Amino acid sequence: MARYVGPVCRLCRRQDEKLMLKGQRCLTPKCPLERRHAPPGEQHRRPRKLSEYGIRLKEKQKARHIYGVLERQFRRHFADARRRPGSTGENLLKVLELRLDNAVYRLGFADSRCQARQLVRHGHFAVNGHKVNIPSYMVTPGDTIAWREKSKQLVQYDRAAQEVGSRPVPSWLSLDPETLIGRVLTEPSRDEIDSIIDEHLIVEYYSR
Repeated sequence: MARYVGPVCRLCRRQDEKLMLKGQRCLTPKCPLERRHAPPGEQHRRPRKLSEYGIRLKEKQKARHIYGVLERQFRRHFADARRRPGSTGENLLKVLELRLDNAVYRLGFADSRCQARQLVRHGHFAVNGHKVNIPSYMVTPGDTIAWREKSKQLVQYDRAAQEVGSRPVPSWLSLDPETLIGRVLTEPSRDEIDSIIDEHLIVEYYSR
C-alpha cells in the first residue's frame, strides 16, 4: 500500500480533530479545520452513525496518520507491542514514540513528523555517531541523536537552533541547547505521551 500523498488537512477533517500533521501551522487560523468542520466529500448526505467496528477502525487510522505509519508497519509495531510484557496498548504507543522520526520531531528538530521523516530519510541525523536514514529505526535509552556535520548548513538546522526552548521537550528526552544533541533518557510512560489516542480501541480492533 502506497503512502498517502494527498492534502493532509483532509485527514484532520475526516477525524474531526486536529492531528497536528502540519506542526505549528495547525494552531493558526490557517488550519482548514477552523473554517470547515464538515468531513471531506459530498455534504448533502446525512452522516451515518459509526458501528463499534467503525469506531475502532477510525481510532486505528488516526494513530496511523498521526505517526505517519503504513498499515503493514503499524501491524508490525502492534505485534512487537503484544510480545512485550505489560499493557499492549501502552506498549504500542511506546513503540511509536521510540521511532527515530518521532524522536527527531519531539526534540524540535522538525516542524512536523512528516518533515522529520524526510530529514531522517535524507541522512541528516546520526545515532550514537553513525548515520541512520531509516525513519522506523527504534532508539533506546542511552542513545544520542545529533545532526550530521554537513547537515548543519541546512535552513532547518538554523531554525531549530533559533527555536530551542520554544517547544517543550518531553521528559524522556533531553536536549543540549548549545550543541543540539538529543539523548534518550528512558522509555516514555503513558503519562508522558500527549498523543490524543485511545489505545484500548486499537487493541480491541486487532483482537476482534
